[in-house]
Amino acid sequence: MLFLTFFLGIFCNAVGYIPPGNINLTAVQITLNKGLKQAYYFIAAFSSVEILFTFGVMRFVQWLSNTINLGEYIDIAMILVFFVLGMITWRSRKQMPSTDKSKSDSIRYGLLLGALNPMQIPYWLFLGTYLMSKDWVQDGLLSLAIFSVGSGIGAGLVLYGFARFARYIQEKFTLSSYVVNKSIALLFFALSFIHVIKVVYVHFF
Repeated sequence: MLFLTFFLGIFCNAVGYIPPGNINLTAVQITLNKGLKQAYYFIAAFSSVEILFTFGVMRFVQWLSNTINLGEYIDIAMILVFFVLGMITWRSRKQMPSTDKSKSDSIRYGLLLGALNPMQIPYWLFLGTYLMSKDWVQDGLLSLAIFSVGSGIGAGLVLYGFARFARYIQEKFTLSSYVVNKSIALLFFALSFIHVIKVVYVHFF
């Protein structure tokens, strides 16, 4: 059963990181601007925090959902997250790819985004509750810990795939850092705007 729980964690979180979002787009940006090695540092740091993040969310998400209106707060948080990431990327659009080989910045960035990842809360809010209701993930700490480790590995695998694909595209089409950063910044702004529309719609319509 624990073996199944482990692979269930890998699968569920891998699926969660396939759609474009702040994490996989950041992995793409780091790959194109700083290289694969720096992206690997980012992915390893993020995946490590993701294990703790998943464990914490799965433990407390039911209590939170019954206490406060999570959906509204998450949408507001994502507006800010996407907007800030868009501004950072837009301001760096004219910078040349970095030759800095220091891994500390990529690790710190991975740890930061791993801790500040509100987009995953609604995902685990619904999926986590469903998995526990079906006893596919049991309430015990051991089962939840194994599931969380699988979750971190699943996130890492998908981000690795994004990084490798970004590197492949860069080599095939020799994309300039200006075009890449500008495109990612516009996508961040678009995602932020989508959450603004969602909040406005919920409040006024």
